[in-house]
Amino acid sequence: ASAVDMNTIPSGAISAVEVLRDGASAQYGSDAIAGVINVRLREASDGGAVGVSYGVRKSEYEVPVTPPVAGLPITVGPTISREVEDGEVLTLSAWKGLPLGDSGFLTVAAELKAQEHSERSGYDTRQNYPTPTGGGFDAREAAFNRFNAWTGEPQVDQYTLFANAGFDINESVSLYGWTSYQYRDALSAGFYRRANDARNVIEIYPDGFLPKINPAVTDFSAAAGTRFALGAWDMDTSLVYGSNRMEFTIKDTLNRSIGPTSKKVFYAGGFEYRQAVLNLSGVREYDVGLASPLNVAAGLEYRKEFYEIFAGEPDSYRNGGVLLGGQPTASGAQVFPGFRPANEVDADRDATGVYLDLEANLTDALLVSAAVRGESYSDFGETATGKLSARYDFSDWFALRTSVQNGFRAPSLQQQHFATTSTNFIGGVPFDITTFPVTDPVAIALGAEALDAEKSINYSLGAVVRVGDFSLTVDGYRIDVDDRIVLSENLTAANVRAFLQAQGFIGSGGGRFFINGVDTETQGVDIVADYSFPESSLGKFDVTAGVNFSSTDVTAIPAIPALSVLVPPPELFSRINILTFEEGTPADKYTLAIDWSLGA
Repeated sequence: ASAVDMNTIPSGAISAVEVLRDGASAQYGSDAIAGVINVRLREASDGGAVGVSYGVRKSEYEVPVTPPVAGLPITVGPTISREVEDGEVLTLSAWKGLPLGDSGFLTVAAELKAQEHSERSGYDTRQNYPTPTGGGFDAREAAFNRFNAWTGEPQVDQYTLFANAGFDINESVSLYGWTSYQYRDALSAGFYRRANDARNVIEIYPDGFLPKINPAVTDFSAAAGTRFALGAWDMDTSLVYGSNRMEFTIKDTLNRSIGPTSKKVFYAGGFEYRQAVLNLSGVREYDVGLASPLNVAAGLEYRKEFYEIFAGEPDSYRNGGVLLGGQPTASGAQVFPGFRPANEVDADRDATGVYLDLEANLTDALLVSAAVRGESYSDFGETATGKLSARYDFSDWFALRTSVQNGFRAPSLQQQHFATTSTNFIGGVPFDITTFPVTDPVAIALGAEALDAEKSINYSLGAVVRVGDFSLTVDGYRIDVDDRIVLSENLTAANVRAFLQAQGFIGSGGGRFFINGVDTETQGVDIVADYSFPESSLGKFDVTAGVNFSSTDVTAIPAIPALSVLVPPPELFSRINILTFEEGTPADKYTLAIDWSLGA
C-alpha cells in the first residue's frame, strides 16, 4: 500500500477538513474512487495555541486457557478474567502565526507524540522449555509469562514540524508554499519464539524471545505556488515535492543459521518513495444565458514518481550454514529477513493528466455539474473518467443531490516492483520463497501479467436539511470496483515447486505476486447531524452526531489459467482474504463529538 499518511500534518497546522463523499476521479485523478479529503491549512499571521492530549486503553475480557498442555504444572479454569490498562498516548502540539510584511503570513506548527504499545494477547498454554532428561516439565514453566505477545498497537515516538506561508505581491498576484518534516520511530513485534523452538538458539535466549520490528520513517514535503490573473481567468500553478523513507532494524532477534555467535540486532534495509507534481489550473465564468454563469475549470498535471528498495546488512538475510539435527536452518533475522541485493529496485514513472469541469444553475433550483479527465501513464497506458452530478433545492431548507461517475486507481510503483525473499526449508531442502514483481520470470511462469488499473462506478443519492443552526445530511451510495489489485496467496505447494522446476527454475520454492481480478460491491448510508447552540456565558457548544451503515460483497475472485492445470489447483485468493474485504470494516459506525470553546 502507498496511501497518504495524514499523521504527517500536525493538528495545529489544520484550519478545516473538507470531505467530498462521492467519487471524484474525474477531477482529482487516481485514488479518488470513493471520495476526497481536502485538508485546508491554517493561514494565520498572529495568534497561536498550545495543546495537550492524553489517552489510555483499558480492557476487561475473558481469556480461554483450555486445553492446557498435558501435564503443565499450572492450575487454571476454562477462562481467566483479565484487566489490562496500557497503550498510553501523549500528544503535545503548538502553533504560532507570524506576519510576513503587511500582506503575508507564516504559520508554524509542531507536534510531539509518544505512544506505548498495547497488549491483548491470548494465554499461551504451550510448553516453553525443553523436556528435562528423564521426562516431566522444567520447573520454570510455572513462572513463565503466558501473556508473551504484543497483540495490539505499536510503540511510537513521533516528531513533526510544519510551516505554511503566503504573501500578496499585489491585488492580482500572490505566492504560497509549505514545508513539512516528520520522523517516526516505531516498534512492533512478531510471534513469540519459545525456548524449545527450533528457531531459537538457547545459548542466546534461554527463556525464548519476542522478535521486534523497528521501522524508522522520515517524511519530507515542500511546495511552492502562485495565484495570478490572466485576463478573465484566475490561475494557479504549483510544484510539490514529497519523499518518504522507511528503514527497518530488527531487534531482540537472531539469525538461527549463524548459531550462538549471532547478533541480536540487524539492519534489514528498506524502501523510499518520492514524488514531484507540477500543476497548472484556471477557472473563470461565462454568461451563457442560464440561471447562473457557467463556471469553467480546467487544468494540467504532470507527476514524476520514484520507488527504491535497498538491501540490509548481509547477516540480516544470509544463511550462516549452522545445522540443527543435521539439517539446514532458516536464513536471516527471525521475524523479518532483510532485503537482499536481488530484491533491490530503482524504478520510476511519469503521468500526465488533463481535466475539464463545468458547473451552472440550469434553473434557480437546479445545479448541474459535469467533469471529464484523461490520464496517460508511462507504465500502463491511458484512461479516461467522467462525472455527472446535480442538486435540486426544493426550498431554502431542503435539497436533494445525486451523482454518477466512473473512476480508476492506477497500480502503484510499489505494487508493480516490491520484492522480498526468505528461505524456507522443506524436507531439509532450502527453497527461496519470494514476493515477486509481476515482471519477474518466475512470476510470469506462474501466470503473472502486467497490472491494470482498478476501475469503479460510483452512484450516490442524498438529502440536505438546514434549519437555522441545525443541519442534517443523508447520503446513500453504491461503489462497484472491478479488477482490484491484491496479493496472491503464497504459491509454495509441492506441485507448484515441481511446475517451476520443470520450467528450469531450480531452487525456487514459489511465492506470491500482485494480481488484478477481485470485484467488490459496496453499499451504504451516511447520516450526519450538526447543531450549534447559541453562545452563552458558559461558552459555545457545537454537537455533531454521525452514523454509517455499509456492507461490502466480493462478487468475483481472480483466476490464472496457467495454474488451473495443476492437481489440485492452488488457491489464489483464500476465504480469509475474502472475509478481510467483507468483514474487515465495521458494518455500523456511530460517532458523537462535542466541541466547546470559551472566548473573551
